[in-house]
Amino acid sequence: MKNFSAKSALLAAALAGSVSLSAVPVMAQDDTIKVGILHSLSGTMAISETTLKDTMLFLIEQQNAKGGVMGKMLEPVVVDIASDWPLAAELARQLIEVDEVDAVFGCWTSVCRKSVLPVFEELNSLLFYPVQYEGEESQRNVFYTGASPNQQAIPAVDYLMNEEGVERWVLAGTDYVYPQTTNKILEQYLLDKGVAAEDIMINYTPFGHSDWQTIVSDIVAFGSEGKKTAVVSTINGDANVPFYRELGNQGVAAEDIPVVAFSVGEEELSGFDTTPLVGHLAAWNYFMSVDTPENEQFIADWQAFIGSEDRVTNDPMEAHMIGFNLWVKAVEAAGTTDADAVIDAIVGLETPNLTGGMATMLPNHHITKPVLIGEIQDDGQFFVVWETEDLVPGDAWSDFLPESAMLEADWTAPINCGNYNTETESCGSAM
Repeated sequence: MKNFSAKSALLAAALAGSVSLSAVPVMAQDDTIKVGILHSLSGTMAISETTLKDTMLFLIEQQNAKGGVMGKMLEPVVVDIASDWPLAAELARQLIEVDEVDAVFGCWTSVCRKSVLPVFEELNSLLFYPVQYEGEESQRNVFYTGASPNQQAIPAVDYLMNEEGVERWVLAGTDYVYPQTTNKILEQYLLDKGVAAEDIMINYTPFGHSDWQTIVSDIVAFGSEGKKTAVVSTINGDANVPFYRELGNQGVAAEDIPVVAFSVGEEELSGFDTTPLVGHLAAWNYFMSVDTPENEQFIADWQAFIGSEDRVTNDPMEAHMIGFNLWVKAVEAAGTTDADAVIDAIVGLETPNLTGGMATMLPNHHITKPVLIGEIQDDGQFFVVWETEDLVPGDAWSDFLPESAMLEADWTAPINCGNYNTETESCGSAM
């Protein structure tokens, strides 16, 4: 990470506490609406999450310049969860109970989200989660503004299969719930498509893994048996840097074994030489290179806020923008920041995305998104090679797993359930 302001440095120092910063003079508590920011500013996930903290400060500053919400200024309260998931739960509780925030925007990994989820359920507060995830969940107090598998993983595999002719598959991920569940869905999807079990290789590595020589050698060997091979990567955090470096070291070119990543975007690529990676792919719902007036304005405003024309934008930043704007609309529609009122008001609301369409909050607390496949360029940006014609509604439960194919989520009356069984017409246990 680079080019952080003094404000950012101060926030990054708040490991076990919270820091409130506002673009307005300090006011009495009742004169502001507090917004929690729950991200890793240190540890293995800081490479991805620090910019999301900055994004929230940017969005809050913009909203305050418009007069705030319901005539009150927004006051950000920032904590550093330090890539430590039990700490994330503790700090989520602190934000809600001690700092008395009205909504929280945060987490990157699914293990973070699952760690804090019981806190939001118990205290009936709101979490806006901005990153692609594995699905198989819908909780009343969580709004999933990142992609579910049908908005990223499945379209990416379809692209590789139909456009690149891929027949052998390496499912490589970090060893935690998001890669494990996503790969479970993808493995079943590939098997259903007629891919032989021996043509699927699955590998997991710990957070922060750095020694990729043997694994990349195994991938090269797996791809040398006469069938077009691709890597579907759910590797997260700073482990991506040595992974891609080793691909370059071993001469793994995109035309031979393409890698499509679900957790590598512009921010991660800004940290190292991308020349050997040109042509490898990523699947997201937004790229900085998208040419729309909305995106051009967002980039200009972001770089002015952060004080650097070198700072990039990425998909989770857009997801935070969408979630934040939907929350503001819901609060204004409800006339209150009360969690129950906001939950009732937000379903059906829509806000512009940065690709020229509209993001709508669905009854399952997921949103509508386009899906884009981009090729890495030598400047660390992506050239869009494929995109869906229409917006794709996010599915909470995968149609490709037998145990969840019959489940739906709908947080509106009369169902009001996160895992409604359409066969038994009953609500399961809380999810």
